[in-house]
Amino acid sequence: MNAAFFIGKKTLRKKTDKPDKPDPKPVPPTRPNNDECCHSGCNPCVFDLYEDDMARYREALKEWNKRQLPKGQR
Repeated sequence: MNAAFFIGKKTLRKKTDKPDKPDPKPVPPTRPNNDECCHSGCNPCVFDLYEDDMARYREALKEWNKRQLPKGQR
């Protein structure tokens, strides 16, 4: 049974009937190859940038995982 409410010519649907917006799982950054570092002490090094990207990825993944829980368990 479709849980819809009819008002005049418009149909209002319950929030649970609407498809959720896409919420794709975050994708981890690609680790640089060892030969991408010039070993000259650059600031920032490509590996420093990668670690910054990984920190942002971990935070995004943590938030994404929270959104995957049923609303009562968040």
